[in-house]
Amino acid sequence: MSQTAAFTSPAHTKPQKTKASGLLLAIILVGQFLAILNVNIVNVATPTIESDLHSSGAGLQMIVAGYTIVYAVLLITGARIGDLFGYRNAFLGGLAVFTVTTLGAGLAPTTGWLVAFRLLQGAGAALMMPQVLTLIQHNYQGAARGRAMGLWSLVISGGIVVGQAFGGILLGFGAGWRLVFLVLVPVGALLLAAGLRVLPADGGGGKAGLDPWGLVSLSVAVLLLVVPMVLGRDLGWPLWGWVSMGLSVVTFVAFVRIERWVTARGGRPLVDARVLRAPGMRPGLAILLFGPATWGAFLFTSALHLQGDLHLTPLGSGLMLVPCALAFGLVGLFWPRLPIGLQRPLVPVGYVVAAPAYLGLGLAAGGGLPYAAMSALVGAGLGVQVAVTNMATEQVDGAFAADASGALLTVMQLGQVIGVSTVGTLFITLSQGHGATASDPSASLWASIAMAGLAVLAGLSSIFLVRSRVPARA
Repeated sequence: MSQTAAFTSPAHTKPQKTKASGLLLAIILVGQFLAILNVNIVNVATPTIESDLHSSGAGLQMIVAGYTIVYAVLLITGARIGDLFGYRNAFLGGLAVFTVTTLGAGLAPTTGWLVAFRLLQGAGAALMMPQVLTLIQHNYQGAARGRAMGLWSLVISGGIVVGQAFGGILLGFGAGWRLVFLVLVPVGALLLAAGLRVLPADGGGGKAGLDPWGLVSLSVAVLLLVVPMVLGRDLGWPLWGWVSMGLSVVTFVAFVRIERWVTARGGRPLVDARVLRAPGMRPGLAILLFGPATWGAFLFTSALHLQGDLHLTPLGSGLMLVPCALAFGLVGLFWPRLPIGLQRPLVPVGYVVAAPAYLGLGLAAGGGLPYAAMSALVGAGLGVQVAVTNMATEQVDGAFAADASGALLTVMQLGQVIGVSTVGTLFITLSQGHGATASDPSASLWASIAMAGLAVLAGLSSIFLVRSRVPARA
């Protein structure tokens, strides 16, 4: 296979038609919504879980973070499994695991059982999620693909915010923490039944094996990075965390060498380097590292500020972020409707809007309408990330769609973890040191400055994406 075989012009890619494309999209996006919802829905339930199950601090941390850790580590593996055994099979298999373990989490008798089910939930989500983007790439083309990617973006943004608000609603009605999980089970079951009838059969895109050495080395590298970043803040950044992050760099270098060795022997590496050479992929990955880092940091610090400093309820805090989520989704939905000549330049403009909006959040730390307005501008600016995903993958050949999906989703997840760990630590440190309040917004201001800096880095990276070669169109 030539070096350029990993990417192609959309003009030469035949669309795959489905009889129920609208229902297909609804099924896979609702499945994705459930997976994203579970990242934050349990956060507001931790006090009642602690009281009911007599959980320790470490147990509560793993209940909250275990899902994210496993999900981040196994995303690329999930993408490859779909490539080998079929995207339909992998999606439905992941959804089945997710649904069963969600039921188990809702019925868990002890903290240990709840942690175990949360870890398995993360594995199910990691198997299901990469197939969503791959199925969109395979089944939608042109304007239909742009609309599908816009909805994909809306689900990603909305799921996180809805998770925080929905958990607060359920607990506000006195339903108890178990219903936070159990209410999702019938939805998962309905999706499974519909998916078995609607999702098109496919044989996957690769038959060269799972690349076990690449799988192990990459999983270990991500694990060594994510675990201390997720848990380190609450544990006071112990020495083992810094050692772990250092070892993650060494392990990642080993992974790159292993992948080169597999390629040289004619095998199929876990992440094919030819995918990364496709025009747009490398700047797209940079943007999807820095952009989601600002998003994750914003949602984390805003929840602490709104509930801790301004004393809003979890529901009130979630509702304050609705303008942000709506603006994010609307930009993603309407971006494909713009003239072709304006779509690419829109990306840097989005981050030009987001960076000063983050600064505005710090200045509007007192909450109310000014804070909601600034959050809406943040959402509008970051809404261009749907354009980033579309542009980064537009020249990736369909046979490598799983590689691209796994890489993009993993980088997005790592970006959110990095944003929460770095900016979140800055916010908490300043809040504890200065007793930040609505009248003393220093913690929010400095966190906003950090998020604005990350948005600037995303904007600079987007210039290279916009300047990448545009494929010829029929």
